[in-house]
Amino acid sequence: MSFHERYLEYRDMDLAGTFDGFSSADVSRSINRGRLDMMNFAALLSGAAALHIEDMAGKAHEITLRHFGRAMQLYTPIYLSDHCDNQCAYCGFSAKNNLERRTLSMDDIGREAGFIASKGFKHILILTGESRKEAPVAYIKEGVKLLRKYFDSISIEIYALSQSEYSGLAAEGADGLTIYQEVYDESIYSAMHPSGPKRDYIFRLGAPERGASSGMRSVNIGALLGLNDWRKEIFILGMHAKYLQDRYPDVEIGVSVPRLRPITKDYHNPFEVSDRDMVQIIVSLRIFLPRLGISLSTREGRALRENLIPLGITRMSAESTTRVGGHTINAGNNNASPQFEIKDHSGLEEVIQMLERKGYQAVLKDWVQIF
Repeated sequence: MSFHERYLEYRDMDLAGTFDGFSSADVSRSINRGRLDMMNFAALLSGAAALHIEDMAGKAHEITLRHFGRAMQLYTPIYLSDHCDNQCAYCGFSAKNNLERRTLSMDDIGREAGFIASKGFKHILILTGESRKEAPVAYIKEGVKLLRKYFDSISIEIYALSQSEYSGLAAEGADGLTIYQEVYDESIYSAMHPSGPKRDYIFRLGAPERGASSGMRSVNIGALLGLNDWRKEIFILGMHAKYLQDRYPDVEIGVSVPRLRPITKDYHNPFEVSDRDMVQIIVSLRIFLPRLGISLSTREGRALRENLIPLGITRMSAESTTRVGGHTINAGNNNASPQFEIKDHSGLEEVIQMLERKGYQAVLKDWVQIF
């Protein structure tokens, strides 16, 4: 059974009614239960659980230390292209936006990679807009092959691919896949993606499974918080992650919980997600899935990121830019449009020092590829 078939079952549930139906006692039982089922997870996401945040945070911290210790993996993104065929309503790279667009040459990528590697990064995340013409799979393969000279782990966050295409990238050295469904609610998904290849909801929903079957070492999924009721989205995200963990036990499964960042001064998220909501989201995911990797990006501010670390975070980005060539070629170039505005502009050394103050170890390299 594919996850899409599972999703149809969750879609037909009265999730709003489910979240409203839990008592304080239900939440307490879920916090203290050894192995949680679907309804225990829903209880942790419920309104009733908001009164148990401190207990949930304590349990999440304990679970995280047991499974991950005080290690924090650090990485940074590298944007190769901002050409895009989609018109996503929330994205600065939307095809409808009149931008000065660019795709890096291999020389440009080498320059960018050399600068990032000189900082000490060993894990990199490749990003592109969704244009098979301007950033075809062959181009990304060539980029991966080049980046292998600089980094020990190379993940991709690009348009959804076929399994054979993922296998081809894995053979070149891409070991990780990050792909967000963006929003699991199909009607909202359709409204947010009015045109372009990304409009194919089912093809995108199946991408993590294709990646997990292709030889990728890790698969990271996520939902953009702010496009729908966060409780519904996180519930399905958690069930998606559990499905992947159960079906692909040899693959490291992780999630990201990004809140939408503004793309214009007038942009407002359809649904608000508060800092306290973020705490409930992270601790609920950790208690439900103890071995789950949880990533936190620079979309969040420095103080909040620091405070969220003990609650279940295992991976953080640092010294990020969402501009193509933003580390070198377009550094400080205000004419180069970002995909979205980041909130934490801390450098790598600042993040390492912050982690050390909190008693955590910054991990810049946690495995080696052998070809």
